[in-house]
This record gives sequence, structure tokens and C-alpha cells, in this order.
Amino acid sequence: MAEDWCGWCGERREETEFGLRVWSGRVSDTYFARQAYVRGHAVVVWRGRHVAEPIDLSPVESDLYHREVLTVARTIRDCFRPATLNYLTLGRPGEHLHTHVIARYPDDAGADGPLPVSPPPLLDASHWRADAAALKALLN
Repeated sequence: MAEDWCGWCGERREETEFGLRVWSGRVSDTYFARQAYVRGHAVVVWRGRHVAEPIDLSPVESDLYHREVLTVARTIRDCFRPATLNYLTLGRPGEHLHTHVIARYPDDAGADGPLPVSPPPLLDASHWRADAAALKALLN
């Protein structure tokens, strides 16, 4: 699945099995997740040279990437009004560095703890597309 949304390793498509691209920054692409436990789950994917770990970014690259992660986070907060946000930065071998930005609500599936480990449910297509369009409008 990573090659579907990895800007370096594959074609940068608007829609993938993972989600919809809602924003392209200077160094990253942001996809709104098709499967999620909560409204407001996006993934910011580093689009530059192949890097799997944030410590492998140069200081300038790191600054640009993290500014874009924060831009997406602020927009999710403004769009969905969650109680808080969670961030999960991952870089697995063969994948590009990416950060999940996840809205959290007092009554979500994690109930004051982490979200479940099992695969999240597929979201209702009409609500998901409407949420993606709202987030995209604010980001652009």
C-alpha cells in the first residue's frame, strides 16, 4: 500500500486505497484517511529524497516537514474541533517518512487511551468525502 501514496516511490495520485490527497505542501503530501476510528485522521507524507527516519532529514528539511505537519494539525483542529490531537511519525524500511495526525475526542474508540490496534473501519463514503473536501478547502 505504501507505494500508492509515497511521493518518491510511486505516482502521486489524487485518490488511493489509503485516502484522498487533500494538500500538497512544499515537501509533503497530505492524505485524508479512508479507514479511521475518528473524524479527522490525515497522513502527512515526506515527498523528498527517500528518507525513512526523521533523524535522516537535514535541519532545513526537518523544519519544512514539521511546519507542514503542524499546518495540517492546525487545520484538522479548526475543521473538526477535537479535544486534542495525536501524532504518530513512522518510517519503516522501504517506506517514506510519514506522520499520522489524528483527531481525538472524549468519546472516541480509545476512551482516554490509545486507539485500538485492529484495522480501523472503512468510513461512510459520503461523509468521508465531505470531510475531506472541508479539510482540503481550509488547507488550500
